[in-house]
Amino acid sequence: MSAHQAEWAKRPERGSLALLRVMTWLSLVLGRRLARVVLFGTSLYFLLFAAAARQASRAYLRRVLGRPPRLAERFRHFHRFATCVHDRVYLLNDRFDLFAIQVDGAAVLNEVLAGGRGAFLMGAHLGSFEVARALGRRQPGLRVAMAMYEKNAHKINAALAAINPSAVQDIIPLGQLDSMLQVQARLDEGMVLGVLADRTLEQDPTLPLLFLGQTAAFPLGPMRLAAILKRPVLFMSGLYLGSNRYAIQFEPLADFTNIERKERDAAVRQAVAAYADCLERHCRAAPFNWFNFFDFWRPLSGGKGNAS
Repeated sequence: MSAHQAEWAKRPERGSLALLRVMTWLSLVLGRRLARVVLFGTSLYFLLFAAAARQASRAYLRRVLGRPPRLAERFRHFHRFATCVHDRVYLLNDRFDLFAIQVDGAAVLNEVLAGGRGAFLMGAHLGSFEVARALGRRQPGLRVAMAMYEKNAHKINAALAAINPSAVQDIIPLGQLDSMLQVQARLDEGMVLGVLADRTLEQDPTLPLLFLGQTAAFPLGPMRLAAILKRPVLFMSGLYLGSNRYAIQFEPLADFTNIERKERDAAVRQAVAAYADCLERHCRAAPFNWFNFFDFWRPLSGGKGNAS
């Protein structure tokens, strides 16, 4: 069932690390306001020439807006994405003074972390996860690591090193023999572990759920990992609100601390459903912030990945 969702992993990346280094240098020299001029050309390029992403954007916007999107709205979707990617240059170089970052739900996060056992932050390709990691670098005692598929982990670390070699993140590659041990070790240290839980690979089990009016497949793996390790789970979003403004929000999703093994599957499904509901609410509130540029709703094929 989930083979279609591996499209994101098979699609080749555009650009190069050399170009990224040049753009990083220009952005830091020119400043955010001047460097943002380039984003209009970048957004227009993707709107005109990235056919698969363009079609996926239009399909998503039609669902979330409840009508066919206008051309200006389709451009806005790509421009929001380009802005969030570009702002990582400044966030990774500790230029927090350039942004107005609002934080909601910090008390929820602090309460969970007070237990000393860490927590999972289930995010999505929604706005910028980098603002949350930036928050971790600003707040004493808050350390954020990321767990992602092995291939992506290498790509992300290479890209981050190109932006700022000293800002390479603590990233745990999933799919290795010791991945579970690495995850548990970070959590035992009291760290929060970020996972973008709106994508899956072919072999991963999924749960079909109604999302923006049509059935879509959500991965069970991230939530199962949290349940096996008996940790609390929060939903995290870092929405871009325009100009230099971001809004970080933490919301409780599930607490598997005392879950019994026989109750695990039902609890995981319930938590994934809560995650999907939360993601839909944020998409409707900020429709141009979800950057999953592939066919998220391709019809089910009944493969072995289907967990229904």
